[in-house]
Amino acid sequence: MNIKDAIVARFKKLCEQEGIKLNELATRAGIAPSTVYSMMDNRRRDLSVLTVKKLCDGLEISVTDFFDDRIFKNLEQEIK
Repeated sequence: MNIKDAIVARFKKLCEQEGIKLNELATRAGIAPSTVYSMMDNRRRDLSVLTVKKLCDGLEISVTDFFDDRIFKNLEQEIK
């Protein structure tokens, strides 16, 4: 799994645990829902660090807590 897919999967899991939809996450984070849905698009490979931080803020978790998950332990090499 690459980093982008892991980040998307982590946000989806956290939303499920919180019982919220992506629209609500966007509202909580103060960003446009289109930004969140764009991030979820499999064709898009890049993510903004600022967007990740805002989404973490919307979930009221630190970036450290966000990345402290086993999904990030064995990521594939991004340089090809």
